[in-house]
Amino acid sequence: MFRTHVQNADRNAGPNAGRNTTGCGDGRADVVVIGGGMAGMATALRLQTAGLSTIVLEAHGHAGGCAGYYRKRGFSFDVGATTLVDFGPGGVGGELLDTVGIPPLDAEELPGYQAYLPDRRIVLHRDQAAWHAERLRTLGDSERHRAFWDLLDRLAHTFWRASRAGVRLPIRGPGDALHDLRALGWSGLPYARHLNRTLGDALREHGLRGDAALTGLLAMLVEDTVHTGVDDAPLINAALGVTIRGAGLSRHHGGMHGFWRVLVGRYRELGGSLRTACRVTQIQGASGAYQLTTRQGVLHARRIVCAVPAATTASICAGLPVARRLRTYLRRDADALGGATVVFLGVPESEVAGEKLTHHQLLQSYDRPLGDGNNMFVSVSAPGDTLSAPPGHRAVMISTHTDLADWRDLDPAAYGQRKKEAGEQLLAHARRAYPRLGERAVFAQTGTPRSYERFGFRPQGAVGGVRQRLANTNQHAVPHDLGGPGLWLVGDSTWPGLGTVACVLGSRIVAEGLLKELKERRRAG
Repeated sequence: MFRTHVQNADRNAGPNAGRNTTGCGDGRADVVVIGGGMAGMATALRLQTAGLSTIVLEAHGHAGGCAGYYRKRGFSFDVGATTLVDFGPGGVGGELLDTVGIPPLDAEELPGYQAYLPDRRIVLHRDQAAWHAERLRTLGDSERHRAFWDLLDRLAHTFWRASRAGVRLPIRGPGDALHDLRALGWSGLPYARHLNRTLGDALREHGLRGDAALTGLLAMLVEDTVHTGVDDAPLINAALGVTIRGAGLSRHHGGMHGFWRVLVGRYRELGGSLRTACRVTQIQGASGAYQLTTRQGVLHARRIVCAVPAATTASICAGLPVARRLRTYLRRDADALGGATVVFLGVPESEVAGEKLTHHQLLQSYDRPLGDGNNMFVSVSAPGDTLSAPPGHRAVMISTHTDLADWRDLDPAAYGQRKKEAGEQLLAHARRAYPRLGERAVFAQTGTPRSYERFGFRPQGAVGGVRQRLANTNQHAVPHDLGGPGLWLVGDSTWPGLGTVACVLGSRIVAEGLLKELKERRRAG
């Protein structure tokens, strides 16, 4: 599903976009960034802006990673993230744009989206006052409900503010502790006690764990943002995930395709080099003298940023200390990986007309486990967005989580049948929001974990990082500096985990750390 049909989708993205970037060749740079997804490109942009020479090596045909896209028959489909979080002024994404000199995006600020529970509908408004009124009206207005929501609001306010100030985790020394204290502020310090609590703990404390509708909605939201259930989801992470609408959701004109044209264009304007179809197979050497073997040639770099899954980093760095250091984390998180199934539809405008909101989340049953259609997201391109769909048509993405084990060891016939049934099931459920959806589709395709493994180069087809639990997130997350001097890690395998806003925050931490490392080395002689 990720096969490139764009003859380089970034061709018109900037003044140097016409140059050939598909061959790796030999070369040398201050920093080589492996992986052109959100974390990798954001890190490269920051370093290039700071005056370092960078090269981004991307195995796929264009930048994007799990926030990428693919094009077919005039449609552009988002393959993972369909919205940007906190890219407005003062936000985590907004800070990136300001730092690297990108003007405000050509993006629509989404007013919210609609959640379909088995017995009710709830609009998750962007406007805080409207959201506060909606949740009390639809989910309960008791003292217990109000106290619970007040706790989540206070946690979200405190830790969104800290995130925008560049909080760092895990704390690796006194410097990090002091930095985080400043980011959190004295007023926020008491909320750090919630680091060892789960969302389920908070629900039980307020006597609401048995409230099916409230728990069902929260379960939907945290599965999408921290990839785990309410009883395992760390409370602070869950509070941030539940409130992403308030932080600001937006959809770029042209979806992620349009967004990546902007980022790649700016990167090239700054003199950066994006080399696509360039998969790294081995890294050797040490800080100041790394050698990267690719299928198209050899490159040399003084420093490296690995913006690929932790398992991929361990594989390509097999002879380096970072591979050994990663083993503990990989063993710990082996059962915490998940996948996705996605249906991509190109449909006539009439099939999705009449709905004010273009994004919907649907839960079919309170009693069944989440995933495989029971919790799914429907995203529709905006009217008039001809970069996403031909005139008179719209691009539709229907996605759900799935267990990787269910797709392993299937012969071709069994795999084909499972894929067909999964696509039909998702489409049938999506008709709760759009009753005529898919009746006259001009394009339809289903992606599975095998698709993400084959075209997205995700080990086992796992996407979005690990399911976050108390034992593997925040202070227990994979550190960005685990590789030692000169080798940094960033992306959804590291803190703060999955999502566009998390990867952008990670890029800030790594860029600042790498620049500090260089400054200290120069000072030392």
